[in-house]
Amino acid sequence: MGWVVLGLIVVVVVWLIMTYNGLVAMRQRVNQAFADIDVQLKQRHDLIPNLVETVKGYASHEKETFDAVIKARNQAQAASGPHDQAAAEQQLTGAVGRLLALGEAYPDLKASANFQQLQQDLGNVEDKLAAARRFFNNAVSEFNAAIQAFPAVFFAPQMGFTPREFFDVGEETRAQIEVAPTVKF
Repeated sequence: MGWVVLGLIVVVVVWLIMTYNGLVAMRQRVNQAFADIDVQLKQRHDLIPNLVETVKGYASHEKETFDAVIKARNQAQAASGPHDQAAAEQQLTGAVGRLLALGEAYPDLKASANFQQLQQDLGNVEDKLAAARRFFNNAVSEFNAAIQAFPAVFFAPQMGFTPREFFDVGEETRAQIEVAPTVKF
């Protein structure tokens, strides 16, 4: 009888260790996924001053638009945590969208090879950023489900495993993402 109890205790302890290690691994995936978002956001933030300077060369009187983009970029760089970063990035996306729209108003700007290259680079970064957000949100979903599942729900909070926030791009950005782009020749 004593061996059965000892065996049962060993099984429970091994199971607890495996569960704890699994939760640690999931938490690390969430942290790594968030770091990937940070890398893409830094690349995006680094492209924006070049884009502003290029547009300034063709539309120097659009100072209000330039100031709004720079202000939004600075706020986005200062933001921390998924919720604050998502809100700041939403503001930056709107400001950059207005800046890019100037290309339609200024044909010389639209024809500029530098402007076209920056638009393409920004588009590539946006694609990578969208993929990083999906990966992060998937990792958060798995982590949150694991800490809320039976029986981890009983001990995960005591071990420091708390639910994480999703990186939500906001309604306006989501609407822009869901609309198919129009192509004109």
